[in-house]
Order: sequence, then C-alpha cells, then structure tokens
Amino acid sequence: MAASDVWVLGGYQSDFARNLNREGADFADLVAELVAGTLADAAVPATEIDVVHVGNAFGQLFTGQGQLGAMPATVEPALWGRPASRHEAACASGSVAVLAAVADLRAGNYDCALVIGAELEKTVSGEQAAVNLGAAAWVGHEAEQVRFVWPRMFELVAAEYDRRYGLDETHLRAIAQLNFANAKRNPNAQTRGWHVGDLATLEDADNPVVDGRLRRYDCSQVTDGGAGVVLVSDGYLRAHPHLSARRPARIEGWGHTTAGLGLAQKLARSAEDPYVLPHVRQAVRQAFDRAGTDLDGVHGLETHDCFTPSEYLAIDHIGLTGPGESWKAIENGDLEIGGRLPVNPSGGLIGGGHPVGATGVRMLLDASRQVTDRAGEYQVPGARRFATLNIGGSTTTTVSFVVGAAPDS
Repeated sequence: MAASDVWVLGGYQSDFARNLNREGADFADLVAELVAGTLADAAVPATEIDVVHVGNAFGQLFTGQGQLGAMPATVEPALWGRPASRHEAACASGSVAVLAAVADLRAGNYDCALVIGAELEKTVSGEQAAVNLGAAAWVGHEAEQVRFVWPRMFELVAAEYDRRYGLDETHLRAIAQLNFANAKRNPNAQTRGWHVGDLATLEDADNPVVDGRLRRYDCSQVTDGGAGVVLVSDGYLRAHPHLSARRPARIEGWGHTTAGLGLAQKLARSAEDPYVLPHVRQAVRQAFDRAGTDLDGVHGLETHDCFTPSEYLAIDHIGLTGPGESWKAIENGDLEIGGRLPVNPSGGLIGGGHPVGATGVRMLLDASRQVTDRAGEYQVPGARRFATLNIGGSTTTTVSFVVGAAPDS
C-alpha cells in the first residue's frame, strides 16, 4: 500500500509575549488554549482526533510537571483514551513530535493527528533558566563553569566560521535587525512592541556582550507559549471533502539527522568538510530530495535563529550561498521579504520568541500559513513552497520540512 500524503489542516499559536506564570496559569491552561485554538482553526472536532503527539523539552525542570503527553486529554475530555506521547529533542522537540505524527499517518495507523508543542520558561529567574536550558548540552563535558551555556556554544560556532572563512560581526547584527523588523508584523511575536534601535550603531550599554562576539540582541528570548497543528491523511480528506475545499498545505518532504551531543565532536568530524556542520546540510537535502525540489523551488524559510550564528549557519547550509559565504546573502538583501529567499518573515526565534518545545511546531504552522496565503502582514507574496530548519542543542538533532500549497484542481 502506498504511503499517504500528510496535510496540515490548520493550527494555532499562542501570544509569545505573555508571561503565563504572572497570569497564574500553568501547563493545563496553556494546553487547553492550544487544543481549543488548533481544533477550531482546523475545523475538526476533538472526537475526530485519532492520536496526539506533544513536543516539550524542559517541563520537569521549569515546572516540575512531567507526563505531558497526557495533558491534552486532561483538559479536553473528548481526547480521553486516545494514544498520546511526549517527545523531547531539546529545541527540536516540536519537530520530532511532528515526525512521529507523520510516520503514524503515512503508515496508515491513524488518519487524524493533533500535534502540540508547549513550553513554560518564565517560572524561574533568568540565571536558573540558563542552567535548565544547559541540560541539552553534553553535561559535565562541555561549557563547564560557563555562566550562559548556549551563548558560549554558538559563539564557538561563530569562532569556527571566523577561523575557516572570516566573519564580520556586522553581518550578525544585520540578521538580528531583520528578525526584529519582521516580528513587528507578527501579532503573536514576543518582541513586536520592542524598540531595538539600529544594532549597527547601538551603544555597548544598550547591547552588552553576552559571550565573545554575541551580544544581547544576538540571542533569542526566554519564552512562554505554544503552537499546535492538525495533520491528516489522504483518506481523511477523501472522507471529509469540505476540508479539501479549504486547500490545506501538504508536507512534501522531511529530513532528520542526529549527531553526538558535543559541539567539539561535531567540529572535529567536519574539519575536512567545506560545511561547518555537514549533518545539518544533510537534513535539508533529505527534505528537498523527498519534496522533489531544489532551493530555486522554495519561496521562503523559517529557520532556527536561537542565536545569530545559527541563522548564519543556515544560510550557507541550505545552499543559498557557498560554504562560508552567508554574508553575501545578507548584504544582497536575499533574506528580506521580496528577496531571493525570505528568511523568518515571522520574526523567527530572536524576534518571534522561542518556547523551546513549541518552536518546531510553530515553524511548520508558519510555513503552512505562508503557502495557503494566511500569514497576514508577514505574508511572502506568491509563496507556494516553504521550508523549515529546526535544530536542537548544538545542532545535535536537526529536522527540516518542506511544505507546499495544494495542487490546482
């Protein structure tokens, strides 16, 4: 039996600017909002859901709450008894939850899946949040005695680019500037109301060094929030023709690679390779090959800019430039809406926000909105195919999707 196509019927994103802890809300409140909003947008009742997958990275560390696969049924009685699982892959947790749902649907095990990504991170101080998030590194083996683990790790990625190819910090500032500008168009972006100023000329006091060449605005935010999507099979669409008329987005391709935990391991293995982290490029190529396309057939990218060097990495690894030449796309305006490959029109992680376990689901949702002309003020005109690139840890888990518009009837 041929594997089924998988379709994104609809989805929902919470407001990433909220502080749910201050509101007195917990995971039950967040997941209830996500389930209700996602099902309403997809026009699917909870009784139609066959299986549930939840992406969450740090529930126990930030809230003490585990067993989050059961939270959708806890807040929505119609999901009681449905099979459900929680998936953890650091910042790629949401994408791994999507992969599990896609596998379920393509195998014919189920026809309608609910995927939720959720994270609460503002329950502790910023210092403790940094400690919690550091659990996704190789604990006890890297970044020891470092105040902020992840700025250090992506400073090391930037340093490797500098060593191999040279790196101008103004290009990192330009990446952040564009993502903050894009976020102002996104009604759910965490920084949409921020006034950042010109990062090229901002005084050190307003954009202080965090680690090495990384400054405050090179970093994504600690974020509360979540996103959800409903995914369905061909058979489900045939049985519900009114949903086909909505012309849902189709998941055309996916890629998934996993490397060792240690960043030093990764950089040592790539020493003779033109790409700094070739397994990232491998994941992108898998997604493109399965979708039967190349970069020229893709009209935008939602990528992982947890720090500006991770987006700098994405630019050449997706093939927009040659290895080490990401600066060319930045200088040419290729990343802007209207450019050759608009990147993070949503604002990405730096501008939009980064609730860790939700990011991969949010990326897929935004890509699906782009190809169905539902992205609002940050719509890329004429977008028919969009890609995502989501990474967990120091690119330890890398997942890429290609999403396309429904074919013309």
